[in-house]
Amino acid sequence: MSLSTYFTIWHYAVVVGTVALFVLLVLISLRQANRKVILSMIFSSFLVMTLVAGFLIMALDKYTKKVELTGLENRRMLMSEKIVYTGYVTNVGDYTIGEVKIEFKLVNRGHVTGNVKGGSYFRPSGLTEFFGGGDKREYRPQKVEETLVVARNLEPGKTKYFSISLDYPPYFEQVSHFQRIFAH
Repeated sequence: MSLSTYFTIWHYAVVVGTVALFVLLVLISLRQANRKVILSMIFSSFLVMTLVAGFLIMALDKYTKKVELTGLENRRMLMSEKIVYTGYVTNVGDYTIGEVKIEFKLVNRGHVTGNVKGGSYFRPSGLTEFFGGGDKREYRPQKVEETLVVARNLEPGKTKYFSISLDYPPYFEQVSHFQRIFAH
């Protein structure tokens, strides 16, 4: 992802404004009579302006990069032990979005009903294996989590179809599906 697709006109305005303010603060610092504090004033100004620019850019992202997830469906493929998600992402904002990412999370709900053994939650460390041979039980995670890019350079008002496949552990019984969408 390049800066040309990430930054909007508002992002550039924030960068130019904070750089101009930093230059003004440096000029004010250089007029200081006490030469020992000039460097610390310039460094402090740099830190403050960097933080201000960072927070403003994050706030701008929230209001300029708007994406909507629609028609999300999933199918479990038993032969390959995978789950396939399909759907559409739509840019509902006024600016081009460089990357659209979706975080998929599958959580096994067997632990709610008591169907999961205690060994499923504890992953043995290398230290226990080194001293005592460790526990021979197989580690079985109760959560599968993956973040994937589903669209690049999505223009305002445009919709893109996606199809993603994730590994689906065969021991999952009752699964909760969660997804979260990010626009960068």
